[in-house]
Amino acid sequence: MKILMIEDDKPLAESVGALLEQRGFEVERVYDGVSGAEYAELGVYDLLILDVLMPGMDGYQVARQVRAARCATPILMLTARGGVEDRIEGLNAGADYYLTKPFDSRELLACVNALLRRQGGQVDELVLGNTALELDSCTLVCGERGVRLSAREFDVMRVLFQARDRISPKEAILAKVWGYDSNAVENHVEVYVGFLRKKLASIGSNVRIAAVRRLGYRLEVENFSEMI
Repeated sequence: MKILMIEDDKPLAESVGALLEQRGFEVERVYDGVSGAEYAELGVYDLLILDVLMPGMDGYQVARQVRAARCATPILMLTARGGVEDRIEGLNAGADYYLTKPFDSRELLACVNALLRRQGGQVDELVLGNTALELDSCTLVCGERGVRLSAREFDVMRVLFQARDRISPKEAILAKVWGYDSNAVENHVEVYVGFLRKKLASIGSNVRIAAVRRLGYRLEVENFSEMI
């Protein structure tokens, strides 16, 4: 499960992130609201943990922007503002739960697990057409045939599977898989898409990675009646 934490208090972000990582979650940390909204709108996270008081764009604005982009990822707000009106504003902005600082780590973990369960966060595979991407084994499976993916191949494939028939821009794939601070370029995405196309073909998948000129990639199923 991948969690995006948007929190300008770096020590707090590190401590909460470490707590979640100890429980097996993959946590990505962003320290301002503008960048946080950009990351969140990639649509590749299972949960957003969002601070309210941040410079540039506060948590309420981030939540509204994310929801306006039709991103349904659950949002857990962490904030020192615990008044009734504050909680109402947070929920109206699109948050699913509002946790007031200081909080007990056990309550935080309970909230995280509850939100993931509510979203069906315990799924262990993504399915499209006649093909499944098994999340626990990093394997593409089609009927009796399967092929193991490298870590980077898996990350690219997961981005595409989660987007389904929506276009994933190359720059968005780069940001999610390699990170905003990486020296990787769009050619890296093209190379891994080539690897994945060969692996999809090798197992007889009816899923193909289509290139949308000047925009990015999306998944297509050759026989759309089989799409799940």
